[in-house]
Amino acid sequence: MSSDGVEGAVAGPVVRPRRLRTTPAMRRMVAETQVAPRQLVLPLFVREGISEPQPISSMPGVVQHTRSSLLAAVAEAAELGLGGVMLFGIPETRDATGSGGVDPAGILNLAITDVVGEVGDALTVMSDLCLDEFTDHGHCGLLTPDGRVDNDRTLAAYAEMARAQAHAGVDMVGPSGMMDGQVAVVREALDAAEHTDVSILAYSAKYASAFYGPFREAVDSCLEGDRRTYQQDPANAVEGVREALLDVAEGADVVMVKPALAYLDVVRRVRDAVDVPVAAYNISGEYAMVEAAAANGWIDREAAILETLGSIHRAGADVILTYWAAEAARLLRA
Repeated sequence: MSSDGVEGAVAGPVVRPRRLRTTPAMRRMVAETQVAPRQLVLPLFVREGISEPQPISSMPGVVQHTRSSLLAAVAEAAELGLGGVMLFGIPETRDATGSGGVDPAGILNLAITDVVGEVGDALTVMSDLCLDEFTDHGHCGLLTPDGRVDNDRTLAAYAEMARAQAHAGVDMVGPSGMMDGQVAVVREALDAAEHTDVSILAYSAKYASAFYGPFREAVDSCLEGDRRTYQQDPANAVEGVREALLDVAEGADVVMVKPALAYLDVVRRVRDAVDVPVAAYNISGEYAMVEAAAANGWIDREAAILETLGSIHRAGADVILTYWAAEAARLLRA
């Protein structure tokens, strides 16, 4: 011990990673991952037959829009520099075949035309291509007499729905029903109708997740039973990659993993396997968990939003669908 009572000096490390964390400017300069507003897509719900936006109780801050309030939301999204919007329609009436999804005067097709007229090329206008919001049984396809989802009859309905959405003016369709062969059928239908420029965001690895609950409130789901015979088993990752590769082979322009947070490993595997952009959907239950924790004062809400989106991008997602898209864009500009 030295005369001043201090132990002998300890040799410090030569390599000090903390040097690159010393100031905000330094951390910003060397950041490996940075989410940009252009990578964010805002999902939006538009409901037929309402005069005012309707709050969704399990998704604080998210609403079912009227056609007019939807236009204000997409105008803001364009001003914020978001990459796009994904539209979901909620009809007043439903039937066994989901006929409202193919009706040119149906709420989703009208909303597509409204939004394209409002924002033009400033946003990529995307639409959900699935029957579940339009069927009275809530499944993503047509049913056999014994209640099973009929894959191939459903494909014919998807082809008709793709043509209707393209005619309405959509930029990108999102077949989300997890029917075998859906991307090939949609691509063929679009091309045959001379909509070769309409692109496909394939819901390639869509899992039968417990985190969809708030979404079902958002679309007033009529689901009877579950979707485990067509959505993927949460235990499987290799299968997710296989589905993505099949969709690329069938003509998908972008492939997606849904949900995002519980499947970040699948996002990474898909990103490593394909040569098209990869999207991930930060879904309703993931949104609701953060909002609930923040409302109870358990977490820093804004920091948690940015950390969540950063983790999805870091895992390999080029595009992120998130209900925080507009807010995150403002935070990223700050």
